[in-house]
Amino acid sequence: MKKTALLVLILAAWPLLAVDKSTINVKQTSVSGDVVLVTIQESGKSLELQCTKNAPNCAVPPAGTYWMVRLPENHGYYDCANVDIYSQAADPDTGGKLFGEYCLNQK
Repeated sequence: MKKTALLVLILAAWPLLAVDKSTINVKQTSVSGDVVLVTIQESGKSLELQCTKNAPNCAVPPAGTYWMVRLPENHGYYDCANVDIYSQAADPDTGGKLFGEYCLNQK
């Protein structure tokens, strides 16, 4: 019985371990009222990130290269596709410090 419970627990946690991590370039940031908009480029594709200025983990990243981790569905602060951003030196695989959490808006 204990082995079955452990197996179920491992299988339930598996999607949390399957993380989609990629390198992005922050091209432009702007603040409009309470909204932070970040224009990024990922694999040659232009995307937009958004967060609420007063929300936890909302930050205005300077231009540069970062790690972007797509969170599993229903994880994160926003009611959308959530992503976490880490500085290039703070690799999320090694427990790097989170730079910010954003909603991913595809252009």
